[in-house]
Amino acid sequence: MSGKTVNSAILLLVIGNAMAILSDIFIKTLEPGGSVFQFAFLRILITLVFLLPLIGKLNRDHLFSGFGVHALRAHVHLAGILVMVIALTNLPLATANALFYAAPIMVMALSAIFFSEKLTRLSMATVISGFAGIIVILRPVDFNWAAIAALVSALTLAINAVLVRKLPQEQSTVHKLFLNYLLVIPAAGALALWEGAEWQPEMLISAAGSAFFILGYNIAVLLAYHQVDANQVTSAEYTGLIWAVAIGWIWFGEVPDLLFIVGSLMIIVPLVMIGLRNRKRSPARGFNPASRDREHSASYEARQRSEESCSFKQDSIAKV
Repeated sequence: MSGKTVNSAILLLVIGNAMAILSDIFIKTLEPGGSVFQFAFLRILITLVFLLPLIGKLNRDHLFSGFGVHALRAHVHLAGILVMVIALTNLPLATANALFYAAPIMVMALSAIFFSEKLTRLSMATVISGFAGIIVILRPVDFNWAAIAALVSALTLAINAVLVRKLPQEQSTVHKLFLNYLLVIPAAGALALWEGAEWQPEMLISAAGSAFFILGYNIAVLLAYHQVDANQVTSAEYTGLIWAVAIGWIWFGEVPDLLFIVGSLMIIVPLVMIGLRNRKRSPARGFNPASRDREHSASYEARQRSEESCSFKQDSIAKV
């Protein structure tokens, strides 16, 4: 599974999204109302340790270039982890993940507002359908703090995805991930100390498991998008919701109802349609060697957004 063909890249994304859901499961097993700050600090610290073997990939000439944007993204990421924990420990696994998929819709809206990007008719329909789908899933009577937390988590993913374009291009994704976790250690540690919760050894296992599988997702996404253009395979990202429904049903006994299915389709189907439209417009990379450079330039930002969604689950979308 090198990711060098469209089929292998799709398989990598399917497996990667399954790993992201496994990361969510480690979070979901936490007690509702538990030590959120302690968990966030441990997961960030452990993720940083996991990244240490890749430290050679950092660009030492541009080690702290774009420090301000990196610091902003890091603290937005921390906020995303905190609200994601609240969402996953209080909502059904599939419901939380369906709401996380509002992130790419929010990216479209934010890009139009702050970067004056023009939305096509399909993009406009996607935004409208997506937000309507969120209302269908939540239903006014079910709208609570956990649902708000899930939407805020999606918003943090969207903000970080939009901020990617402000980062130095000389830095690799590994470099960006490393700074993303390094710069937030002081704030995460301070919050954990302020929380003053009693040390919970079992939380170390949950944090390590979540960090391990979300990094597995990151690696799968990086391999998939390294050789294949994003518009060829990005629709495979939405298999994450299928994994969430299946695991939530089997493991936690969370049976999705009709409104959840309808709302999820309203969010995901338009996103898949955009991916399929882009795929038809652009041949697979390598199909036409003469246009290879142009395709790489056009898809660079899309791949960066897809890669950064890992750190959310990231790190998916992205998630944290």
